[in-house]
Parts: sequence; C-alpha cells; structure tokens
Amino acid sequence: MKNGFGNIKGSAPTLNPRAKPLKRPTQARAVFTVEAIYQAFVRIWQRDGWSGLTTREVALEAGVAIGTLYDYFPSKEALLSGYIRHRLDALLQQMDELIVQATELDWHTRIKRLIRLTCDPDDDHQPLFNHAVLLIEHQFAEPKHHRRVFDELSQKWHEAFAACSDLPVPPSQATVDAWVIMAWGGRRYCVTAQPAAAQTAAWLSEMETMICSRLVSAS
Repeated sequence: MKNGFGNIKGSAPTLNPRAKPLKRPTQARAVFTVEAIYQAFVRIWQRDGWSGLTTREVALEAGVAIGTLYDYFPSKEALLSGYIRHRLDALLQQMDELIVQATELDWHTRIKRLIRLTCDPDDDHQPLFNHAVLLIEHQFAEPKHHRRVFDELSQKWHEAFAACSDLPVPPSQATVDAWVIMAWGGRRYCVTAQPAAAQTAAWLSEMETMICSRLVSAS
C-alpha cells in the first residue's frame, strides 16, 4: 500500500552506502587531518556551492592525498554527513561546558543560554546548518539520524535542568521533551522559511519568555 508520497507505507528510504562516512578519527593526527578536511570543505562550499564542490578539490584545498580523504569519506555526501555529525557533537559539548557544568549560573541564566544555543539559526559555530543543506538533507540523513539528534538534545536539556539546583520545581520529562521539539523544530523551520532577522529575534525572545514564565509560575 502506498502513501501520499508514493512510497510503500511503513518503509523508510535507504541511502546509498557511499553517502555514509567510513570511520571516525580517533588518534590525534587523524583528528587533525579530518578537521583540516572539514575546514576546506566549508570554505569550498561557501565559495562554490554544493554543485561546484568535489572531493578532489577538498583534498587539494586541505593539503591531503585524495586517498586519505577517501579513507574517511567515499563521496561528498559522506563528507557532508560527517561534517554535520561533527558540528552536532561540538554543539552538545558546548552545551555541556557552558550550561551543564557551569556551576556559577543561576537557573534563569542557564536556561536562557540553553534556549539560545539550541534555537539560534544564525549561530556562527554552525556555518552549514543552512537552507542549502536542508534542501539536500535527504541525500545523507535517515529518520534514525533525526531521532538520534532529538534523543541527544533531549538528554542535554534534562542535564541542564538537573543542574538548576536553585529551581524550586523542575519541569517534568514530558515537558522538557516538548520544549526540545519546539526549540529545535523552530530553529529548523527558521532555516527553511528564512524569516527576516527581526522575526527570528522575536521568536527567540518569545521562546525564552514562554519557557521561563512557565518555570516561574510552576515555582
């Protein structure tokens, strides 16, 4: 039975295996090499766009052999997939360092920082979380990848609220999960719809006001 999109109901699209990174670097030298590849990848993407980007050009720009690049990324789709995972890991680490482990913060400052880091679609630390990437997201991301991101963000939000020792009444798990959907889903929609800067700023402010007011009223 087909659904309205022409796919067999209950089936999920599978990616070309070449759209997946082959491995992740573990040793210091390999981490340095892959970071150089990612930096070159971003520079070429921003200069020439997706259609003008090739793995050979990325290797040349990064100063590595094409065979070295292929050890990790068999295609430019795999390179984009690896880069997005790399930046998501960096975002989660940033949340941990600046929010969860920042013991000097009061709950209001901690939660406002959490909302900003999660929501801001113009974050300079995420240069390729943009409209062009969303247009080709189906080429490298499967539903399980989106679920993993949600689970990781939700876990970090729960850790952030657990760190708010001065918050009299913490929100329930269901409430926090709902806020994560609102925050991350809103960010993705801002990237897709590309509203004016003032509209995005108003949305960010409203997210802060709504969540913080809810916490105050519960307390």
